[in-house]
Amino acid sequence: MAAFAQEQLDALVNGMYREGFLDEQFQQIRALDEGGSPDFLVELLGLFCTDADRMLNEATVLLNQPIVDYKKVDAYFHQLKGSSASVGAHSFKLTCMLVRDSCDKNDKEGLWIYFTIAYDSA
Repeated sequence: MAAFAQEQLDALVNGMYREGFLDEQFQQIRALDEGGSPDFLVELLGLFCTDADRMLNEATVLLNQPIVDYKKVDAYFHQLKGSSASVGAHSFKLTCMLVRDSCDKNDKEGLWIYFTIAYDSA
């Protein structure tokens, strides 16, 4: 049973890798997980998801203000970009870069479009 579950997990991860959701950083972390603590990857991804959820919620509050503080939104997405790069979440990292680009341009419409993509993919 455990071998079957591992095969399913491998197939899922390989599919996400092929689709560009994950990159080689994730594979490296996964290799570390296999050689060390069995819960390392689970804990790391859990922390990433918790932090991403918190920052996305805080960014939502900022985006719902009549006047958007683009610098604060950019700061959240700067952190999210770094965190996503650290865990190998390639497509999320790219979306964070697009959000930051919209912040640089004070483009509220573009910001909402890319923010929604980031929020839905987190």
